[in-house]
Amino acid sequence: MPTYQYQCTACGHGFEAVQKFSDAALTTCPECEGALRKVFSAAAVVFKGSGFYRTDSRGSSSSTASTASSSSSSSSSGSGSAA
Repeated sequence: MPTYQYQCTACGHGFEAVQKFSDAALTTCPECEGALRKVFSAAAVVFKGSGFYRTDSRGSSSSTASTASSSSSSSSSGSGSAA
């Protein structure tokens, strides 16, 4: 169940409430009976495991590509000096 943050517009009291998605939003402050508003913040998303970084998903193919480009540049420079 999600945790929602609320803050009173009258007294400034802030608190969190665990509610179901189907529950109605809270409207009155438990401290002063004033009006409440939901406080929105950035979602905390954490990606764990492999495959989320460029180096994780292309580790073997990028090393092969860099090896191929270095060998082609050395072979072209070697043939250029012979001519």
